[in-house]
Amino acid sequence: MKVTYKKAGVDIKAANAFKFKIKALVRKSFRPEVLQDIGGFGSFFRLDKNKFKDPVLVSSSDGVGTKLKIAMLANKHDTIGIDAVAMNVNDILCTGAEALFFLDYIAFSRLSESALVDIVKGINDGCIEAGCSLIGGETAQMPGMYKDGDYDVAGFCVGVVERSRIINGKDIRPGDLVIGLESSGLHSNGYSLARKALSLNEQKRMSKELLKPTRIYVKQILSLLPDKSIHGISHITGGAFYDKIARILPDNVSVRLNKASWSVPAIFRLIQNKGNIDDREMYHTLNMGIGLVLIVAPFAAKSIIAKLTAQKLKCWVIGEAVKGKKGVEIV
Repeated sequence: MKVTYKKAGVDIKAANAFKFKIKALVRKSFRPEVLQDIGGFGSFFRLDKNKFKDPVLVSSSDGVGTKLKIAMLANKHDTIGIDAVAMNVNDILCTGAEALFFLDYIAFSRLSESALVDIVKGINDGCIEAGCSLIGGETAQMPGMYKDGDYDVAGFCVGVVERSRIINGKDIRPGDLVIGLESSGLHSNGYSLARKALSLNEQKRMSKELLKPTRIYVKQILSLLPDKSIHGISHITGGAFYDKIARILPDNVSVRLNKASWSVPAIFRLIQNKGNIDDREMYHTLNMGIGLVLIVAPFAAKSIIAKLTAQKLKCWVIGEAVKGKKGVEIV
């Protein structure tokens, strides 16, 4: 028997048909700067130099993590792509950057075309919500690397920020206030802990809650910028409050958070109780209902909260910056 690539597990014809099928879908996210459809050896995006005096490109790469196991368990794949986009565009947003374009990476051994289309639709929906373009990517069929029905999703984005408007935390000073922006749920980190705490039956029964897509904060935050009173932005993902906030602090500034200042959604307490997890582990792993943090000049906090509330985004003053060694204390 002759061995062919298809018999080895890779169907090039099906892959080409899939790429053709999603072209019209992906085109919906294109900004005017995109020069051609997906499918070439490279993707073209023309930077509008008239919008910037001194543009700086900002990039990020991230994946969805073991949240994918919940999607596979529930056989629901239409929101996972939003997570892949959100994890990247929210990260570069912390520098003040506007996301320009996104490329995806989907890897699997054997996966139905409908699941693949759902994943790409989610990625495209995330791009539209973030105002960036899905201009390319890689769909990798790799027999033997994954079990049939399993897959991985990751992505890469590029954004731009005016050099004079880069936000990097250097202006954070004692007395600044910390504003916490509401998350939509667990977002896309801490799922290994959540899955350890919950049984498979519980994961499947609560899959609707567990698969809520990561909130994309791009349009709300960009509407506030440039605002020199915003001294730091932190995306609360892996390492959560302790690591992600500390990352942007100057050496002589600490942050003290009051965990009673916002309501922790029930799903987090359920995970904590089921897994007998202590508070520090929870606040070091999960976002506990706060997906993004702004550190702002105290005079600006009220106005910023009002503007975000007007855009139907709940937020609270959850702490303050104080003099001390770089780090985070939660009381």
